[in-house]
Amino acid sequence: MTKLTSKAMHSEIISGDDHQRANYLIKAVITENKVWILKDQHGCVMLNTEEEDCVPVWPDQDSASNWATEEWQHCQPESISLTTWFQRWSPGLADDELSLVLFPSKEGYGVVYYPDEFEQALKTKMKKSVSSRTE
Repeated sequence: MTKLTSKAMHSEIISGDDHQRANYLIKAVITENKVWILKDQHGCVMLNTEEEDCVPVWPDQDSASNWATEEWQHCQPESISLTTWFQRWSPGLADDELSLVLFPSKEGYGVVYYPDEFEQALKTKMKKSVSSRTE
C-alpha cells in the first residue's frame, strides 16, 4: 500500500462507498501501525446513529484533519498506535458501550463496527498480510 500522494487519489478514496473506505482504513491502519481520531480538550469526537454512539476513526492525519471543520474546527488529529489501541482503546470503548464508524464520509456515513469486530478485522488482515509475505 502506498501513502496518499495526491489530492486526486485522496478524492477517489473519500468518494468511495462506505465499505471501500472501511477496507482502505483497515489496510492503512495495518501499514502505518496507527489509528487516527479527532480530539479536543474534552476528548474525542463522537458521532451518533439512531442506535449507537460512535467514535469515528480515520486512516491518516489528512483524512482526520479534513473532518475538523465547522463544529469540530477546534479539534486536532491524534494518532494512536495499534499496541495502545489493542491494549487500551478496544477494551475501553467496549466498556463504555461505544462503537466505531470507520473513515466516515463528510456527511457522517460509514461502516459501524463494535470495538471487538474492528480489532478482529485488523488482526485477521495482519495475519493474512504476514502469511502472504512468507509464502
